[in-house]
Amino acid sequence: MNDMTEGYHYNVMRRAIELIDQGGETMSLEQLAQAMGMSPAHFQRLFTRWAGVSPKRFQQYLTLGHAKVLLHEHFTTLDTANAVGLSGSGRLHDLFLRWEAMSPGDYAKRGEGLTIYWGWFDSPFGLSLVTGTEKGICGIGFAAETGEAETIEDLFSRWPKANFVEDPMFLRPWVLAAYQAERAELEKVPVYMIGSALQIKVWEALMRIPSGEVTTYSEIARVIGKPNAVRAVGTAVGRNPVSWLIPCHRAMRKSGGLGGYHWGLPVKRALLAYESARAEA
Repeated sequence: MNDMTEGYHYNVMRRAIELIDQGGETMSLEQLAQAMGMSPAHFQRLFTRWAGVSPKRFQQYLTLGHAKVLLHEHFTTLDTANAVGLSGSGRLHDLFLRWEAMSPGDYAKRGEGLTIYWGWFDSPFGLSLVTGTEKGICGIGFAAETGEAETIEDLFSRWPKANFVEDPMFLRPWVLAAYQAERAELEKVPVYMIGSALQIKVWEALMRIPSGEVTTYSEIARVIGKPNAVRAVGTAVGRNPVSWLIPCHRAMRKSGGLGGYHWGLPVKRALLAYESARAEA
C-alpha cells in the first residue's frame, strides 16, 4: 500500500526491541539512533509519528517488565467492559461496529463454495496478509517474524475448500480503515468471524477489552463460563484469524508473562507498546 506513508517500518521496531533486551533501556536517543543507522532527528521524528510519544518514553513500553505493569495498572474485567458496552470510547471494537459469525453449517463446509479475496498490505507492524469475503475481513496475519510463505499457508489452510482470489483493491477500503482508523469511516469496517463455537465466544470476549488495557486467559475463561478451560481458551486466542482487529495480543498470563502470540512475540510486544503509547498520547 504505497499511499500508507505513515506505515511504520517493522524492522526498526524489531531492532529496537533487540537493543533494549540487550540492556539498552538507558540508552540515549543518540545511541539508539546510531545503533539503528539513523540520525537522531530522523529517529525522533519516526518514533513520534508512529507512537505519538518520544523514543525515550516508548523504550519503557518495549521493556519486558512492561507486561507486568500493564497487568497491574491496566487490567480490565470483562464483566465491567460488557456492562459499559462494546461501543465505548477508545475501544478497538469501534473499528468495526458490524461483525458477523459464520453459521456452524457453513463452518463445517471448510470454505466450500466461498470466495475469499486476499492481498498483501503494509501495516504499522510490518507486512500483513489480509483476507476477506463479501461480508468483511476474515483474516489478518503478520509476516515479519513468520515469513510470507508460512503466513499464506496458515491463513489459507484454515479454509482448504475455499476459492482464493488475489484482489487487494477489493479489500483496500477496509484495510485503510483498520490501519488508519483515526482518518477512516470507522463504521464501514466489517469483520466476518469464522471459527468454532468456543473460538467465537473467546473472540467476542477479546473485543470487549479496551485499547491500552489487557486481560488474562483465566479471566476470559471465567467470563465465557469455562473457568477450568484456560488451556483451551489460550488455544482459541492463538487461533484468532483476525489479528489486531480482534485483539488477541491483549490477553496475558495471570503471572504477568506475555504468553504466546501466533505471529511472534516481538510483534505482540510492538502491538502492546503501540497501544500504550497511543493511550498516553
